Amino acid sequence: MSRRIDVGYVALLDAAPLVVAAEMGFAAEEGLTLALHRESSWATLRDRLLWGGYDAAQMLAPVVVAQTAGLGPGVAALDALMVLSVNGDMIGAAPALAAAIDAGGGSFLDAAATRRALLAATAGAPLRFGVPFPLSTHAALVDRWLGAGPTLVTVPPARMAAAIEAGAIDAFCVGEPWGSVAVELGAARLVLPGAAIWQFAPEKVLAVSRATVDADPERAAALMRAVWRAARWLGDPANAMTAAEIVGAPQHLDVAPEILERCLSGRLVVDPDGREVRVPRAIEFFAGAASFPWRSQALWFADWLARTTGADRTRLRAAARASFRPDVFRRVLGPVGADLPGASEKLEGAMANETAVASTLGTLLLGPDRFFDGAVFDPVGD
Repeated sequence: MSRRIDVGYVALLDAAPLVVAAEMGFAAEEGLTLALHRESSWATLRDRLLWGGYDAAQMLAPVVVAQTAGLGPGVAALDALMVLSVNGDMIGAAPALAAAIDAGGGSFLDAAATRRALLAATAGAPLRFGVPFPLSTHAALVDRWLGAGPTLVTVPPARMAAAIEAGAIDAFCVGEPWGSVAVELGAARLVLPGAAIWQFAPEKVLAVSRATVDADPERAAALMRAVWRAARWLGDPANAMTAAEIVGAPQHLDVAPEILERCLSGRLVVDPDGREVRVPRAIEFFAGAASFPWRSQALWFADWLARTTGADRTRLRAAARASFRPDVFRRVLGPVGADLPGASEKLEGAMANETAVASTLGTLLLGPDRFFDGAVFDPVGD
């Protein structure tokens, strides 16, 4: 008998593992009926997960840490059972600002050069940056790149093009396909991929309330297996166009498959003139242990949240260690063929190249994962 699981998501390309798990039969193979529910707001999605409206959800990685630390509504703790996506964010600017960045020496794959050009172009004037949610990887990347200078404006992903066209924001950081959609509409030009700031930034996670995991661990495990197999399927470049057609369907993202396929293949059209730039790992679902919930990444978010919200760092770090669940990942996915790293924490930003690491199957390659300025985050550091 099939078990129903209600899963919430926001219409973004990084929801692809959930959509593919439902549409390609991976959930059915686990005896699950995956009922997907599209939301437009991250706050609504979070709240419906917390109050039991959904069994699981695609969720912004920092929200899981913040909620578990008590920074969200209520007292329910969330668990990140696995990472759904790495990278996938694009930074865009209004056409006039983008032209000034280009004239000032900005380069699409060079975060340092584009930062210098952006700061020179704005010359101390207020800069309004659209992000989908204050506690998001988008906001963390903008802060890592530009510091506290910009004013962050919360804009739902699908509304980003309209917001920049209306002059409500000057630039944005948003998950695909909405940066590319803004280019298609002529509202913006892309000036930098998020991967140029942090080469392997965790974006969305599979979030489940801790109470739900504890109440029915086997149902959570079945969902993880289905989503992991979907991520592995997505990791095959030969499946990019089929994936784009499935995910782009009206009931899911309702976006032209050609736009989605370009991002899946790392071929970004960055301006209305059709200029194309190849972006390594524009979005990643499987390779490089992309699904693994590294506690060191959770701790990076904890330190960022402590610095930007003023919340207690010790409490946030404890929440980070508790909410990202490599222990569950190992127990559930090791038996079905996941190559598991030997550790659950690592130096973030230390790998300039693809690097072989100790793993259960001996085939795991990690990296590159550098920050644009060469800094390295030590999760054990003070």
